[in-house]
Amino acid sequence: MAGSSRNKQKADVATILRKSWYHLRLSVRHPTRVPTWDAILLTAASPQQAELYDWQLRRAKRMGRIADSTVTLAVPDPDGKRIGSGAATLNAIYALAHHYDNLGFHPPASSPEEEVANGHSSEESWVRFLSEKHVLMLHAGGDSKRVPWANPMGKVFLPLPFLAADDPDGPVPLLFDHILALASSARHAFRDQGGLFIMTGDVLPCFDAFKMTLPEDSASIVTVPVTLDIASNHGVIVTSKSDSLAQGYTVSLVNDLLQKPTVEKLVKKDAILHDGRTLLDTGIISARGRAWLDLVALGCSCQPLISELLSSKKEMSLYEDLVAAWVPSRHEWLRTRPLGEHLVNSLGRQKMYSYCTYDLQFLHFGTSSEVLGHLSGDASGIVGRRHLCSIPATTVSDIAASSVILSSEIAPGVSIGEDSLIYDSTVSGAVQIGSQSVVVGIHIPSEALESFRFMLPDRHCLWEVPLVGRKERVIVYCGLHDNPKNSIHKDGTFCGKPLEKVICDLGIEESDLWSFNASQDRCLWNAKMFPILTYSEMLKLASWLMGLDDSRNKEKITLWRSSKRVSLEELHRSINFPEMCNGSGNHQADLAAGIAKACMNYGMLGRNLSQLCHEILQKESLGLEICKNFLDQCPKFQEQNSKILPKSRAYQVEVDLLRACGDEAKARDLEHKVWEAVAEETASAVRYGFKEHLLESSGKLPCEKNHICPLGRVFQPRRTKVELPVRVDFVGGWSDTPPWSLERAGCVLNMAITLEGSLPIGTIIETTNEKSGISIQDDAGNELHIEDPITIKTPFEVNDPFRLVKSALLVTGFVQENFGRHSTGLAIKTWANVPRGSGLGTSSILAAAVVKGLLQISDGDESNENVARLVLVLEQLMGTGGGWQDQIGGLYPGIKFTSSFPGIPLRLQVVPLLASPHLITELQQRLLVVFTGQVRLAHQVLHKVVARYLQRDNLLISSIKRLTELAKSGREALMNCEVDDLGEIMSEAWRLHQELDPYCSNEFVDKLFAFSQPYSSGFKLVGAGGGGFSLILAKDREKAKELRQRLEEHPEFDVKIYSWSVSVSNNSV
Repeated sequence: MAGSSRNKQKADVATILRKSWYHLRLSVRHPTRVPTWDAILLTAASPQQAELYDWQLRRAKRMGRIADSTVTLAVPDPDGKRIGSGAATLNAIYALAHHYDNLGFHPPASSPEEEVANGHSSEESWVRFLSEKHVLMLHAGGDSKRVPWANPMGKVFLPLPFLAADDPDGPVPLLFDHILALASSARHAFRDQGGLFIMTGDVLPCFDAFKMTLPEDSASIVTVPVTLDIASNHGVIVTSKSDSLAQGYTVSLVNDLLQKPTVEKLVKKDAILHDGRTLLDTGIISARGRAWLDLVALGCSCQPLISELLSSKKEMSLYEDLVAAWVPSRHEWLRTRPLGEHLVNSLGRQKMYSYCTYDLQFLHFGTSSEVLGHLSGDASGIVGRRHLCSIPATTVSDIAASSVILSSEIAPGVSIGEDSLIYDSTVSGAVQIGSQSVVVGIHIPSEALESFRFMLPDRHCLWEVPLVGRKERVIVYCGLHDNPKNSIHKDGTFCGKPLEKVICDLGIEESDLWSFNASQDRCLWNAKMFPILTYSEMLKLASWLMGLDDSRNKEKITLWRSSKRVSLEELHRSINFPEMCNGSGNHQADLAAGIAKACMNYGMLGRNLSQLCHEILQKESLGLEICKNFLDQCPKFQEQNSKILPKSRAYQVEVDLLRACGDEAKARDLEHKVWEAVAEETASAVRYGFKEHLLESSGKLPCEKNHICPLGRVFQPRRTKVELPVRVDFVGGWSDTPPWSLERAGCVLNMAITLEGSLPIGTIIETTNEKSGISIQDDAGNELHIEDPITIKTPFEVNDPFRLVKSALLVTGFVQENFGRHSTGLAIKTWANVPRGSGLGTSSILAAAVVKGLLQISDGDESNENVARLVLVLEQLMGTGGGWQDQIGGLYPGIKFTSSFPGIPLRLQVVPLLASPHLITELQQRLLVVFTGQVRLAHQVLHKVVARYLQRDNLLISSIKRLTELAKSGREALMNCEVDDLGEIMSEAWRLHQELDPYCSNEFVDKLFAFSQPYSSGFKLVGAGGGGFSLILAKDREKAKELRQRLEEHPEFDVKIYSWSVSVSNNSV
């Protein structure tokens, strides 16, 4: 293992998380194409905590974090008694089998002997059934002593607003959500072989799990090289030596396991790598194939073993005991441990491997200061500091820019210091929160603060907990760096000061806090410190206990002594989880309702109301009433803002509100108005200079200079032929599509090409004296004669093969009332020598050819810009929608970078790339243009994407913004002849296209690209995706030849690889 600096570089957290989130959303939205977990298990410390975790799992499904097909289950330790992480793993497997049974799953028996008398499946059949499943398990039990404010919610569900700004109207991202995203990529490593993937709930391991390799029929553990000082406090993995390095990882057999080893022990065990580091156990463990089968068999029969542990009051660790069963050198030691002999006999036949990833970033959330450190440290650039919150103006509050405020309402008069975290709270006026502080779940009524101003000092934590069996809630607090486990006589602190001195200064006796015998450690964790009183009284005593008031205040110490008090330990067992969940849900619904109301009353509907209503409906009947009130306001809002607000957006808001109110029938009816409005707005942006509406059903169009000629000139004998290339797009598609291009700038990088040595798309248009009217013929043998063109009217039938030509006649002004008076006719013939559904822009380019031909024959404005704009309107007339990049790609030769600028009219700027001969040669040798044989229809994808844009889906908007930036980067890459960089840009663009619509790809395309990956720098489908042609950019000329040969010979890929060349001109005669 070379110790190069390259291998010591850590993964970029933002890049890894964005890629992981992309994969998670794809697997949830299209699990049949992108496999997801069959089951997700969380271990919990108690039945009450398991109830909370089940609520969080339901929330994750509702928010689109977990697929509907995935089974979820939270499994508590038996009777809330600690059994260790290893036994908890087995217990969770056993619970999963019973859960499947309760859900009605009945695995078939392989033989009559396996069927038991009562008709239920036998243990053997359940073992076989579960061993075929892909299961994600998170160990999330425990009491979070070092992050006590996360105790009520569970540390795995603490807020972590990384990438929150990507979806500002969505829920606050939690640590759990990010773990799910990273784990979704790991599912790929199991392929079709069943398995288990175990992670811990207080660590975010940032690495590209999609690259992970897991040996078949084995256990594996993820490791990362660390320095020896770090290793001395953690578990270390000793592996067989391996000098192979493939794309930043190695896979090696595990020889030994060490716990907190000294340097001498590391040297003795030969655990030090060539670069002076050693392998850290990350706690990420997997079992695949036979190793998983053995583990399932042990789990399904584990209840007697767990009973034995409970009776002996012992625990079985996952990381020391269970894992040791897969490492032969640990068997002798393991046999001396509880149930060790059983573990060796059950699991010891399989081996364990280390998957060492060199770039893994290990974000640990073990203490409160670590949590705040991750929000203000290296990853601070991706932290959303204001998310779903209500905050006052800067002139009536003092809120530090670096503070993080999530799902909270802040009143005027509040002060919040630097780097503090406020979550799920209502902070009333007269509250001052210091720097580096944490406030969670606080909802203090304003009347509680009428007589004094409450101050939370720097580096403190404050939270509120509802209690089982009591109406009151308790307010809890401590210092940011307090370790509640430390004894009062050994570094124990409270609010950052020695605990022993604090109670002495306050006049508190140890007997006030601890009533048990001296053999137990007296620490903050078990000190009865926190009184249960009215809000006002609890806040005043909090100030006193934190040392902000007169320490010897007799009134306060008397009130404190006489009150019912609880310790952190008691709180852990007394949290009213249902009330906490309902309260949190209602609070978030109220915030969402306030944001939506402000959006409608003061704004221009720039928020995602569909998503906000999703939050509002957490209040059930009351939430429905709120949504109905918003719906009632729609007509008034549209009337007030008719001059500014696009009709398409206004109608989409009404559609979203109708769906939120459960009126699906009306929503579907109104969707037609949405698309009509998009078409009308597109025409409005293009028709500048016309006196009449382009989309009027009568077909009347004016004869304006620069658009069409006087009608009398049409019928002079004339013939024109237009032949055009097809286009392939590298990046930027979707930013050219209305309504995006009508409201925001667009950028597309594409190229005009010939196929098989010819220009594949064309038309011949000529005047004829044989008969009047218009005759149309296409290359499929369809023919139509229109005697009176005035009969051409919209809307057209979807299956009308001539609607493209009819629309071209409309937008160019050929359909006029006096047309039928002339004896001269018009003959139009079209062809497209391209497979149907190619994605090469065929329809738009053919439309451009017909429009250009009609304008040529009538001496109209046949400039490429005018033709491109008219085709944009034509596609709205046809009902297919679409943007400008296809016609630009076919009308302008070569490689070009095109920008659009919204306005009246829509402006296009086409910049040809002056490609060097070397670049053209490089592209033509390395770029494969492959027809997949998969037929696709762009408008099916288009409608979904446009609807999401009109909803103001922030993830979609950020994806298209990124595509425009990539188009600029692609232009620079080509101009600098950096073809490999273009490949990476194409691949990222392809990921973003799937973010826009997961159905733009399919299983065949996925397999094609996976097969091509070793040979290529990048790949994508052209156009909107869904099938058609693909671009595969090979790593070099030789790889291109090899890939071409492999694809042509491969029986699974019935594809055609076309010869192509850059088109330097079109043909117009």
